[in-house]
Amino acid sequence: MELIRLPNTATSEEVAKALKEHGHCIVENLVAPEVMDRIAEEMSEFITTSPYGEDKFLGNLTQRTGSLVARSETARELIRHPLVLDSAKKHLSKSSTMQLQLTQIITVNPGAPSQILHQDQLAWDFFDFPDDFETQCNTLWAMTEYTAENGATRVVPNSMYAGARQKFTEEQTVVAEMPKGSVMIYTGKIYHGAGTNTTDKIRQAININYCAGWLRQEENQYLATPPEIAQTLDDEMLKLMGYQCACFAMGYVRDFEDPLDVFRGKKERRSAGFNIVTDNGNDVTKNYAEELGG
Repeated sequence: MELIRLPNTATSEEVAKALKEHGHCIVENLVAPEVMDRIAEEMSEFITTSPYGEDKFLGNLTQRTGSLVARSETARELIRHPLVLDSAKKHLSKSSTMQLQLTQIITVNPGAPSQILHQDQLAWDFFDFPDDFETQCNTLWAMTEYTAENGATRVVPNSMYAGARQKFTEEQTVVAEMPKGSVMIYTGKIYHGAGTNTTDKIRQAININYCAGWLRQEENQYLATPPEIAQTLDDEMLKLMGYQCACFAMGYVRDFEDPLDVFRGKKERRSAGFNIVTDNGNDVTKNYAEELGG
């Protein structure tokens, strides 16, 4: 079985359709390899000093390097790539808002064994979310060439509705080989895991995930990006990082105030509320908010 592949001219509608029907798709050559090189250069000192995983799941020969918003201006371009953002919004449309869940560079070093096949949505205390609710829209950008030999991610095709805590064998997987600068977009439900790196070179991916706005973020964006850096970012990036209310109340500050207004130090104080839902929600939530007095 082959994995779903789309050209870099694909639309967000095509990506969202692939996610719903197959749980994943690979968009080849979405950015130039030079973009990956710039991020590698900006992140080099941080990657070198990143600790290795302390268990089999994280990988004793695998490093994870985060805080990409703060540390890499070029990575911000990937975080806000139009195709990815629009696809994520469509995929997570049952939630009024979405947010950045995590940013990290995953470095699979030579000799690293394959990772346990898993669903990413297990991060929320292994909760068994219903099949018709999507928690995440995730990406793995090929920072290096992605090959079977160097430990490219292995995917269990069409496993997104198999249920929680299922077990699959490596023989049931397909390797997500892709050129540097390509991206695999996938749901939080599909089973996958890093492959074995049998080469003498590292394999790197840039993992940028998005989730429903009312869920706890895996990477704490408010500590990962210091306030002095966050203040230099535009409002749309800050909202994506979580400086906004989810639905109408999750994340308000002080006297039911909007977190972005408070962070910006606006003197005019206004209450956050149903305007979040009526401005951003889907038709069902908008109609219900209006019924409740929004």
